[in-house]
Amino acid sequence: MYEMPQKVLFKHCDPAGIVFFPRYFEMMNDCVEAFFDEALGWPFESFHQVAGIPTASIATKFMAPSRHGDRLMLGLHITRIGGASFDYLMTARCGDELRFQTNATLVHVDNTGKPSAVPESIKQRLRNHMKEQT
Repeated sequence: MYEMPQKVLFKHCDPAGIVFFPRYFEMMNDCVEAFFDEALGWPFESFHQVAGIPTASIATKFMAPSRHGDRLMLGLHITRIGGASFDYLMTARCGDELRFQTNATLVHVDNTGKPSAVPESIKQRLRNHMKEQT
């Protein structure tokens, strides 16, 4: 499992002091970008010049609110690897409390925006990551 710490900042919160739900999606994307860089060795700034990896689907459950100053741990698990896409499960916990859980599909696209095969070297790194999770 890939993990990334995230402190809840003022910018993430609404006037009531809890995370405004769209900000969670920014945190999710930050975690995905860090995963690509740190775990896959394929930073966005390198491949986004010639390809992309947009989110094709995402389903999220919010279990409990997060507040300004909370320290979350985001965990990313690869759950499926296809030809041009792969799925992940991401969770956010504050201590032992689950704050959200999301399932998403990312699709590798070429510079015209059409799905294209995930490079084999990246697929192998994703497979290795899946093996480490078990």
